Amino acid sequence: MKKTNNLFSRLAGIGLLAFMTLSAGRVMAQSDNPGPKFGVKGGVNLSQLYVDQPNVTGQNMKVGYHVGLFGKIPVTDFLAIQPEVLYSNVGAKVTYGGSDLANVLGISEGEVRFNLNYVQVPIALVANLGPFNVHAGPYVSYLVDANVKNLKTADLNTNQLADLNTDSFNRLDYGLLGGIGVNIDAITVGARYNYGLRPVGNGGLAGSLTDNSRNGVFQLYVGFGL
Repeated sequence: MKKTNNLFSRLAGIGLLAFMTLSAGRVMAQSDNPGPKFGVKGGVNLSQLYVDQPNVTGQNMKVGYHVGLFGKIPVTDFLAIQPEVLYSNVGAKVTYGGSDLANVLGISEGEVRFNLNYVQVPIALVANLGPFNVHAGPYVSYLVDANVKNLKTADLNTNQLADLNTDSFNRLDYGLLGGIGVNIDAITVGARYNYGLRPVGNGGLAGSLTDNSRNGVFQLYVGFGL
């Protein structure tokens, strides 16, 4: 009888341990990937065009912003697809100088600020590792507005720059993104880099000023799940 009781106790203990282990595994999986959710996000853009041509004497990043919506759709216990729709303000400040610029483009040296506003649709694969996540994927952007400002009106020919508008730049942009984040309840804080694969300018003066430059944007963001 004692042997039967001991055997029953051992089996009960093993069953309880197995149940606790499975329960813990389910809780961990759920905390890693809690299920479909939607939310809002926004943050700061630190963007640069990296114009590579002899008459560029200086480049500075532009501080912009992004804001929009995101969704998170679980695929496995720790993988999810995260589509987003963002309004994103990017660009750069570029200083031009040298006789080549004046001879070829008809303008003198000076500093130009490029302001490019996109509707961006990133689609990221997210790996949830406890409270942390790593994400990567492609993005597609559509240019809705562009303006170019002369920061030294005494130098650059403003008539030339005034001719630059949204149609002077490629409307469609696309590239790759990658980043990391941390989840704190319904809040996500993270950092991401967007690497553009298409030149910004589509020819003419915009193409000459930006050469073969592509968007490079570092983002810091906060997301709130709803």
